[in-house]
Amino acid sequence: MRYAIDLPNMGPFGDPRLLVDLARDAEQAGWDGLFVWDHLGGREWNLPMVDPWIALAAIAAHTSRIRLGTMVTPLPRRRPWKVARETVTLDHLSGGRLILGVGLGSGRASEWADLGEETDFKRRGAMLDEALAILAGLWSAQPFSFRGEHYTVERAHFLPGPFQQPRIPIWVAGYWPNKAPFRRGARWDGMFPLFPDAEADALLEMFREAVAFLRAQRGGNPAPFDILHRGVTPGDDPARAAELVAPYAAAGATWWAEAIHPQRFGVGWEGAWPLDALRERIRQGPPRL
Repeated sequence: MRYAIDLPNMGPFGDPRLLVDLARDAEQAGWDGLFVWDHLGGREWNLPMVDPWIALAAIAAHTSRIRLGTMVTPLPRRRPWKVARETVTLDHLSGGRLILGVGLGSGRASEWADLGEETDFKRRGAMLDEALAILAGLWSAQPFSFRGEHYTVERAHFLPGPFQQPRIPIWVAGYWPNKAPFRRGARWDGMFPLFPDAEADALLEMFREAVAFLRAQRGGNPAPFDILHRGVTPGDDPARAAELVAPYAAAGATWWAEAIHPQRFGVGWEGAWPLDALRERIRQGPPRL
């Protein structure tokens, strides 16, 4: 099991300098990774926000060990060839530490309809699949062409290829029990299962069901495959933290993402964030089994 911190790109965390400071804290405290949200904002989240890619570039330049990435980037509202160039650049800058989390994106009107983006989830799913095929093709560092319903690429040849080979790991996010994102995730390198709000026992059972479905979809594929679970553990009670993480590790999780969000302390998004407490949880380090 590896451990990451999960940071929104909004509110006080909408400051790239603060995110760099938190990333250095995380690396010094022994965390294995840092994942940043990819939201644009608008009328539904009227908060300062930072561009995750610029923030991650700064983080990559000020850390040396932790894995980093977006969790998750709504790929259907981004040009896949631009993402291909950005991700390869960041992969080289970080020395091969990038993980790309992707998904359909939320249903928030402010990030889709208000900006003229596609709102139909089925069409977004098709756009996501095409975009992933294009990323893999452009990352190959070989001449590449593609013609789909939503995107066209003619004789593109992107150099250099990623630092990581055979490719930058792609993790797909999706809400269980919707099967389509899990079938998609099984074809790539990892999965970030999301669930509706539920009590602890029900949440763990849903996680087990999702993992079983993923394993069936992969059909014995021996390639490495990561499964991320996001949760909350107390930094001042190692035994309790291990007790919370252990069932997910046993059920197949390979990463635990610690939610460094104001809501873990009962504070709303637009309230006064308890920055000292959030930073202290990072500095306390990850849970250990």
